[in-house]
Amino acid sequence: MPHRRRVLVAGGSLGGLFAANLLADLGWEVDVFERVADDLASRGAGIGTHAELVAVLAGLGIGMDQRLGVPVGERICVDRAGRVLYRMHWGHTMSAWANVYRPLKERFPAARYHFDKTLSRFEEKSGTITCHFSDGSSAEGDLLVGADGLRSAVRAQLFPGVEPQYGSYVAWRAMVDESALPARLRDWLGNRYWFVLPPGEMMLCYPVPAKDPARGGRDWNIVWYRPVTLERLEDFCTDATGRRHSLAAMPPPLIRPDVIARLKADARALLAPELADLVEHSQPFFQAIFDVESPSLAVGRIALLGDAAFVARPHVGMGVTKAALDALCLSNSIRQSADLDAALERYASLRGEFGRRCVARARRLGAYIEARSRPEAKWTAEQLDQRPERVLHETAASLSDIPELASLEV
Repeated sequence: MPHRRRVLVAGGSLGGLFAANLLADLGWEVDVFERVADDLASRGAGIGTHAELVAVLAGLGIGMDQRLGVPVGERICVDRAGRVLYRMHWGHTMSAWANVYRPLKERFPAARYHFDKTLSRFEEKSGTITCHFSDGSSAEGDLLVGADGLRSAVRAQLFPGVEPQYGSYVAWRAMVDESALPARLRDWLGNRYWFVLPPGEMMLCYPVPAKDPARGGRDWNIVWYRPVTLERLEDFCTDATGRRHSLAAMPPPLIRPDVIARLKADARALLAPELADLVEHSQPFFQAIFDVESPSLAVGRIALLGDAAFVARPHVGMGVTKAALDALCLSNSIRQSADLDAALERYASLRGEFGRRCVARARRLGAYIEARSRPEAKWTAEQLDQRPERVLHETAASLSDIPELASLEV
């Protein structure tokens, strides 16, 4: 009986689940190892979708119905008084991280998804990968897929000198239950994708399906990009007891009340009154913006995928789509070649180029925000261009409208 090949997937978030489902469909034996001890469905925020993401989901038998997405037909930029500065048609579907996670998780065999498994190290000998976990257990396979995110343990062992680079700004995020909003505010928000562009900043919000399917209805996803120096970020990451937390993982409940209060006061001063009201109804948390570029996406029988491979600033709006296409490319490469080494070489070449171009584009789109924290750098007029017509057209654009990305094979 021929040997059934086994893949070990480090990371059970969206990238890991896309890879696990697609490789299982090829006949591989797949095990997923997630470092956290609980289900991830309560995490995440709003996401944009692309036709390519919808196609990957459809290939797995998951339809982008009302449970997964809210169609949004228009983008509008307003000033601090609420006057319209620019508006454009926007025929996209907005979703929520949890709404994509759940069907992917439900599709994968529960017995093969292992919680509370922190990868300590791995080793490769004679084409066999052995993963060792912090609880003392281990697992062997023919392929290791590192899909373990920004602080990837797999990437850290492969490339010890590659560290996430802080982009000098943060994204304040929140999800607000629409039913908790006053009727006048719900009416004003409607079914639109809103922008406000204070100098060197960008605030946006849009409706998404409720995170809790049992509740139904919609949530409003808020993202507010604000320049923050490294010194100030360290202050943000210091809780009320004086303990300083990781810049990449400040627990939202520990953000000091005075930091939240300053944000809401700034919302009153800088945003349209209705959007300031929306922020007032929220419980915001922040995420520092980082860039990551891996030198290679495949070393031996180890492949990097999703945020473990490249992290592009959120302005491209395709973090989930990139992870899905990474997984699809890995699956296609393995399906097309009986030689696993050749398949991984193809994958690394194609998705490495996509990742590098994606990071470069995201840096360009976020340059006018970064410049507020780093005025000593030499910024071009193009980098500092914050005109609404430019920002609304280029932020989270369709993949088909980005020639340098759409032209690449999967």
